[in-house]
Amino acid sequence: MTNEQIEKFLTAETLAKRPIRMSFKTRNTITALFLNGNDFNDLKQKNFWRVVTETNMESWKKSQDNNLTRIFNGAEITKLTLA
Repeated sequence: MTNEQIEKFLTAETLAKRPIRMSFKTRNTITALFLNGNDFNDLKQKNFWRVVTETNMESWKKSQDNNLTRIFNGAEITKLTLA
């Protein structure tokens, strides 16, 4: 997906608030939160997205620790749906 397609899907209600199911070309589907951090605009321009996966969501909500996040290339994403 392009960064424009992903950005259209992300709204104030979904960004860091609602889990999103991400489907990929070459890996299994995951559920994650898209994060709006300090580097959000820089990453978005390059079609990279910082997310926290379902396995780390509760820990991240308590600590906001960026070490619990991952960055994904938007070109690898094929579909986004609300979880």
